Formats: sequence, C-alpha cells, structure tokens
Amino acid sequence: MEPFPQRRLFQAASWPEVESISPVRWGLLVWKNPETGAPRGILAVGFDPDDDILRLEGLEEQKKSLQLDKRVLYDRLSRSEFGPVEEWLKAGRTVTAEVGNTRLLVADLVELGVSFGADGNLLTSNRTFNQLLGSSDGSSTSIELGLIRLVPGADPDTVAAALNKALPDDVRVLTKAEFLAFEQDYWRSSTAIGFIFNLGAAMGLVVGAVVVYQILFSDVVDHLPEYATLKAMGYSSMDLVTVILQESLLLAGFGYIPAFLAGKGIYGFARSATNLPIGMSSGMAAFVFAMIFVMCVISGLLAMGKIRDADPAEIF
Repeated sequence: MEPFPQRRLFQAASWPEVESISPVRWGLLVWKNPETGAPRGILAVGFDPDDDILRLEGLEEQKKSLQLDKRVLYDRLSRSEFGPVEEWLKAGRTVTAEVGNTRLLVADLVELGVSFGADGNLLTSNRTFNQLLGSSDGSSTSIELGLIRLVPGADPDTVAAALNKALPDDVRVLTKAEFLAFEQDYWRSSTAIGFIFNLGAAMGLVVGAVVVYQILFSDVVDHLPEYATLKAMGYSSMDLVTVILQESLLLAGFGYIPAFLAGKGIYGFARSATNLPIGMSSGMAAFVFAMIFVMCVISGLLAMGKIRDADPAEIF
C-alpha cells in the first residue's frame, strides 16, 4: 500500500456515522543492533498514544512513555538478530538503538510477533515516526492507514460503501473483515511465499494420488483371479468398486493420522525457529482430510479399470 493524504481521513470524519478517527503510520526502517551495530530492517508502527486502537495486555500504561519524543516500545518476540534488548531491559539497563539515523530510547517491551513481512516490530508515536523519516517538527501530511470507529448501531458495510463512493480514488475504504481478507489474499496469491505454499500443496496432492493409485492397482492385479471369481459368482462391478473404495477410505484414514501428527510437529518446530504465528487450524485439518479422501477415491476408481475390463473366462 502507498501513503495517502491525511485529509482523506478528516473528510471521512465528517460523516454522521463516524465517531472517531485514528491515523496510523508504518514502514520498514533500518535498526542497528545496540550490541553489534549490525543493520537490519524492522517494522515501525506509529500511532497516537491517546487512541485506543491496539488490544495488547499492559499497553495502556506503556503508552504513556510514547508521549515523549524518540521513545519506542520493542516487540519482545522479534528475532534475536536485533540484539539482546529484552535481556538488557530486564537487567535494568538503559537500551538505546539507532533507527533511521536517529537515536531512540527503548522504553518498554510489548508482545506482537513477527510476520512474513517483518522479523521485528516497534511501536511509537506518529510524531516520533515522522521524525525517523526526516520531519524536523514531527508532522506529516500523509499516512499509510486510517482507522475509523463508527457510532454504536452504524452498519460498517453501508458506511464503507458510501465513503468509497464519495472519496477520491487514491484511497480505499474497507471494513475490518474485508481488510483482513485483503491481507490474507495478498500473501496467498501475490507473494512468492504464497506461491511456494500452494505449489507444495498441489505437488503433494499429485504425488499422493500417484502413490495411492500404484498401491491400489498393484492390489487389484495381485488379486485379479479372486475378483474375477466374484464376478463369475454374480457380483456386479459396482460391488467390487465398493470394496476398492472401502480400501481407499482405509488408506486415507490410516495415512492421515501419522501425517497429521507429523504436520503438527513440523508446525511447532517452524514456529519455534522463526517466531512466525503459524499453526494447523481445525478447519484446515478437516479440509486436508477431505482432499486426501477425494484423492484416494479417484485413485481407487482409476485402479478399478482392470476389473471392469476383465472377463472371468479369459482369466481362468
């Protein structure tokens, strides 16, 4: 997203359904490790400390320190490459660091968590954020995000549609749910990491289908005389298909259990190694099981071709 004029947010404040507005700034800045001086990109978020926009435990008391210039709150879940900030603060040491060629004081710790876009985070006031970008008086006419709080009872979808229609095209108004969906869709479809995840899932499905097909096909070939005998006894091809489908279901179930446990372990290892907020939700686990079941069923139907074409008289 690109910065946009802050006056768009003030224009939105004139709507009768709008109770308050909150300008927010963010961007990747260069943080220098206070111990080694090594530079690394960190995500800084600037907001008005008087605004209640972040739901973090203990933040109300910590925000008071942001009223002073050049004070920041450091994310304790940031990667270790940013330096021993948490250890120094807990030891009672004063921690200062250089961010964007400006010396800052780390006032306290917060808990946010890293993301695919940033390995660490800082919270500060809008004034300090603007100073980091070179504004001498700490003011700015542009922002990256504007938050709108509606009066009780107002419909977010209706207000968002009205604001989108009234405001110029240099801004886009979204409800909170739409904004979350927009961000998730961006990482899934417009970034390399989303492509890699999707490609890996697709390749896993294809390879799994081939493996299951080979297992079922080999089983059908090994027991072709038995299946032919059943056909000669009067069992229909559909009866035999049911047997193969039951076998497919057993393969899906018994294969899913160890794969689920292994996946949980890999998620936990990746989360502890990278601090990324990743995990297997119940919805995703159910979706994967459904995909595995469909894969096994399709493989089973393909493996049945040998039985459907088999003539009991020719086999014996």
